[in-house]
Amino acid sequence: MNKPAFKRKEIFIDKQFQAQFILKFCTLVAIGGLLTIAILYFWAGKSTTVSVVHSRVAVRTTADFLLPILIQTVIIVMVIVGLATILVTLFVSHKIAGPLYRLKKAMENLEAGNLVEDFRIRRNDQLQNIAETYNSMIKKIREVIKNLKTNIPNIKEKLDSIQEHELSEQKRSILSELKKVSEDLNKLVNYFKT
Repeated sequence: MNKPAFKRKEIFIDKQFQAQFILKFCTLVAIGGLLTIAILYFWAGKSTTVSVVHSRVAVRTTADFLLPILIQTVIIVMVIVGLATILVTLFVSHKIAGPLYRLKKAMENLEAGNLVEDFRIRRNDQLQNIAETYNSMIKKIREVIKNLKTNIPNIKEKLDSIQEHELSEQKRSILSELKKVSEDLNKLVNYFKT
């Protein structure tokens, strides 16, 4: 039976990563707005405009005439696009930060010897190929550990069946060392939960 998909409840999963991610895109929006002002100001600087200001006729460069309107317009557009950018990058960063958070937790489980859980992420999240590779790796490790858990007791049983009194002193020493290694291997392999 398949487990239900994870539903994200937190806005910020990895605050530092997501804040930097959002800031980079908002910086691009701000640079785009400033670049727009600079380019239009430069192009408009080559022409003149006649305008009426406080009942007086004024002749100015088109750039000087348009600059206040241009700045206001670009600021309004930058705020709207900036807010949209924050929402979109927050949503997109969830699809990256969430799987990275889950991967970190899966690796912590692995470090603790827990091989029971698979690395699961939501269907539309990024890093699907990493999740598949990680789960394949865990599956192979589980098989190796299960094989060891099966065979180590067999080794111990066979070592215990050897009659020490029938062996020379040197072979008894070797047998004792082998029994110790067998016990150590058994402890190590039982560290993992499969």
